Amino acid sequence: MEASVFLIVAISLFFAIVVLIYILSPLISPSVLKLDRSHVVITGGSSGIGKAVAAEVLKLGASVTILGRDQGRLKQAKHDLEKYIRDQSHQRILCISVDVSKDYSTVEKAISESVTTLGPCDVLVNSAGGSYSGTFEATPVDEFKRLIDVNLLGTVYATKACLPYMMKQNKGRIVLISSQAGQLGLFGYTAYCSSKFALRGFAEALQMEVKPYNVYITINYPPDTDTPLLHSEDETKPMETKLISETSGLFQPEDVAKTITNDLQKGVFLSSVGMDGWILAILTSGAAPITSLMQAVQEFLLMGLFRVVSLFYSSSFDRLIKKCKAEREARKERH
Repeated sequence: MEASVFLIVAISLFFAIVVLIYILSPLISPSVLKLDRSHVVITGGSSGIGKAVAAEVLKLGASVTILGRDQGRLKQAKHDLEKYIRDQSHQRILCISVDVSKDYSTVEKAISESVTTLGPCDVLVNSAGGSYSGTFEATPVDEFKRLIDVNLLGTVYATKACLPYMMKQNKGRIVLISSQAGQLGLFGYTAYCSSKFALRGFAEALQMEVKPYNVYITINYPPDTDTPLLHSEDETKPMETKLISETSGLFQPEDVAKTITNDLQKGVFLSSVGMDGWILAILTSGAAPITSLMQAVQEFLLMGLFRVVSLFYSSSFDRLIKKCKAEREARKERH
């Protein structure tokens, strides 16, 4: 009898603590940023996830500046996105051709032009990126530099150009789009993982600097998403990489964009997509900034369990890689 009473009290206390944390959580969370009449700058916004985010913020009343390299794709993107404009009296879409990975001065000039036209930047979404898939042995050294330039330095350049406007108005959101390959190393992605992992360190350090200015960083880790970037990998992608990638499925840019838009408004630091993404976000949370007590409790309670789950995944990946190696060697012997 006493044991059952103790159990009931313990369970009741646990749920009371959870409810209390849920109630108190908003006290440490940033205020929700309303996008109506805001100015959102999106790099790599002429296709894929960037274009899908542009559609989402336009639906919420924002004006958008899209930065991209190809004039033709920018023109087509603008045409496609105009149907999402909610209020013709104040919403605008500005397209500027620039390669964010080449040099800071040209990026700064592009951002200055966008601010002159549409007003100070309230939100920056760093969606421009590159990818390459191949074994380390087969990956040209130049690919490492190219991916560092576009995935890391392209993000640094755009962020450095936009941040002063946010700090001056004491509010803003900056989104960095990484990848699930920026959370765990994967076969065939030595160059890509290197560049995407770097974004996490940049995001954590920057968040500590800009939080006093009410500027919040969101780093999103999308899974494989049906974009031109993903399709370009297929030319060099090893079989092992294809098989491992298939375990988390294929998502649509629109679904990823909805998550990004929702999380940036709330100032969520670790932004994930899908169940696998949520598990990875908790598993790799480490010392990441916290904007929700409930999130902190989830990480505390589940990180150990998810680590055990990850060991099974790692073991299955190892077996898959060994099997592919054995099949290659068998084919060589037959020939």
